[in-house]
Amino acid sequence: VLVVMPGSFTSGGRRAGEGTAVSLSEGDLAAIRTKVQSVAAVAGTVSGSAPVVVGNANWTTSVNGVNEDFLEVRDWPIADGRTFTDAELRSGAKVVILGATTARELFAGGPSIGEQVRIKNVPFTVIGVLTAKGQSGWGSDQDDTALVPINTARRRLFGAEQTVPDNLRSIMVEVASAEAMSDAQEEIETLLRERRHVRSGGPDDFQVRNMAEFIRARSETQSILSVLLGATAAISLIVGGIGIMNIMLVSVTERTKEIGLRMAVGARRKDILSQFLIEAVTLCVTGGLIGLLIGGGAALAMSIWGEWPIALSPSLVLIALLSAGLVGVFFGYYPARRASMMNPIDALRYE
Repeated sequence: VLVVMPGSFTSGGRRAGEGTAVSLSEGDLAAIRTKVQSVAAVAGTVSGSAPVVVGNANWTTSVNGVNEDFLEVRDWPIADGRTFTDAELRSGAKVVILGATTARELFAGGPSIGEQVRIKNVPFTVIGVLTAKGQSGWGSDQDDTALVPINTARRRLFGAEQTVPDNLRSIMVEVASAEAMSDAQEEIETLLRERRHVRSGGPDDFQVRNMAEFIRARSETQSILSVLLGATAAISLIVGGIGIMNIMLVSVTERTKEIGLRMAVGARRKDILSQFLIEAVTLCVTGGLIGLLIGGGAALAMSIWGEWPIALSPSLVLIALLSAGLVGVFFGYYPARRASMMNPIDALRYE
């Protein structure tokens, strides 16, 4: 999918922020649909934030005015109800399709099809609920939305914000194949430069974003972050293991007479080795359990107060405890072996 958005304009040698250039229009959308090869579908949107009210329930969400291709371009099926008809799109009917989050907040999980809601104090009939998509790549809740016909959005919701009658906030282009993405992007850029009279060599007053490249770049960033977090965790384990080893060495020194006495009454070297290894592993696993409780509690608090989804699987808990145990074995072996190799006579004489 390619996303076309207004860029910025330059005045007096200074470049303004993104979205300040002349808006996109229905003419731009029609030109892309008819003149750019390998285009499967083109969706234009106008959008804004607006309160949606049902009885005593009030929820502010992102309201998007969309055309007939929007759900196809977004690959977003209807979970309940139906989509817009051609007549509703042309006439600007007061009908709405709710995202899963919006429907849940307004109707508390109850049926919503056929119910009346008010958007900016305009009554709308709910005709559908979208399938839940979850968070987007940049962390926003995609299901916190409401869709209305684009003509309805222009005439009844965002008319005062329209600089031109048929402006668009963005144009989303579904390309027929991944191989044609680069060519389609170049064709769109060339076409819009001509339509918007961008001078040769000058900066574009629009942007064409390849979402596949954006997702790839984000995945690479997440991979780097995962490596950094893994390295941080490894360093933490090493530092913690060294701390356990030092504690066990001090314990061996302080219990020298105890070790000598145990050996004198028949304890074998492997018994002493096992004893101190078990103590080291117990320390590490106990620390791991405390860390899991603190981390799990913090994650639960974030999910309750911040409404962030959490994923804590039993296998991850088991891996964490196993890792803690292995750290105890690795860093506890040297103190345990040192204790097991003591001469019982020298140990009993130790002061």
